[in-house]
Amino acid sequence: MEPATTSGKPIITVGQHIQEAQRAYPTATGDFSWMLGGITLATKIIESNVRNAGIRDVLGGTGTSNVQGELVQKLDQIANDTIVRCLGYRENVGLMVSEEDDEPIVAKDVGEKGKYIVLFDPLDGSSNIDVNVSIGTIFSIMQRRSDTPKTDKPLAECLQPGMNQVAAGYVVYGSSTVMAYTTGNGVHMFTLDPSFGAFVLTRENVKMPVAGKMYSVNEAYRGTFPQGYQRYLEWAKTKDAGNYSLRYIGSLVADFHRTLLRGGVFLYPPTAKAPNGKLRLLYEANPLAFLAEQAGGAASDGKQSILKKTPDSLHQRTPLILGSIEEVERVLSFLD
Repeated sequence: MEPATTSGKPIITVGQHIQEAQRAYPTATGDFSWMLGGITLATKIIESNVRNAGIRDVLGGTGTSNVQGELVQKLDQIANDTIVRCLGYRENVGLMVSEEDDEPIVAKDVGEKGKYIVLFDPLDGSSNIDVNVSIGTIFSIMQRRSDTPKTDKPLAECLQPGMNQVAAGYVVYGSSTVMAYTTGNGVHMFTLDPSFGAFVLTRENVKMPVAGKMYSVNEAYRGTFPQGYQRYLEWAKTKDAGNYSLRYIGSLVADFHRTLLRGGVFLYPPTAKAPNGKLRLLYEANPLAFLAEQAGGAASDGKQSILKKTPDSLHQRTPLILGSIEEVERVLSFLD
């Protein structure tokens, strides 16, 4: 059967793309595509709420704070509940870890019917919701560890280094809704076609430019950055640097999406207020670092690869240097 087409091009959905990739593995059971189907369903529901935020009563805060001490937006809660509901009925999802929750959510007992851990930031950049800036969902998938002592479960099962991820991705809700994901075999992008409600393949095997004269950082905090970061920012403004540009949205998933496609570097250094960094290792830095490396880029905390860090707490924070491999190396050359 010939594939359906639009404007002469084959239509390949995210589900079809995963199923095709699984054909290379004779032992594949198809359970991963079933799980990712729960994520795509959730993001379509979230996208609908984001698109209609000014019409529906979903703008503003709930009046409560999450475990991070941050004000919970109404859309934060909607996004979180939506992902939990959509994944909770997938038999292969054992644990769910969200930015909005104190502890892991146990969906299934360990075993073949609960062997995956899904970690997610349900709505990254939610402080920008009310001003219509691009926001997104970030997710990371790991396998549960059978060697973890029972007394330490389920928390210890989640505290794995990023190199153990079996998949990661994000969805950015912007002028169009785009999903990017990797299973360790390149980065692929899909755009949501609202006419029939499916994510359609639009870019395969995305490669991040090896360099790019663009840096992304909140320079309002520059005076509290470690000296090495300040030296880099001073250098980036010199003639010797060759006309670097500052581009900063303030929504991690949107800043990374631009960096992935155009090159450059995203920085969130330690600050006086957040000496250990601000971004969460497990469900922000890890998945984006996995995507960056799969696209030929790099990610570091300033001392080591992000993917080699073993977390010691569920909501651990980290500094982050993320982007084109040459630009990340350049920033590291300025650090003490």
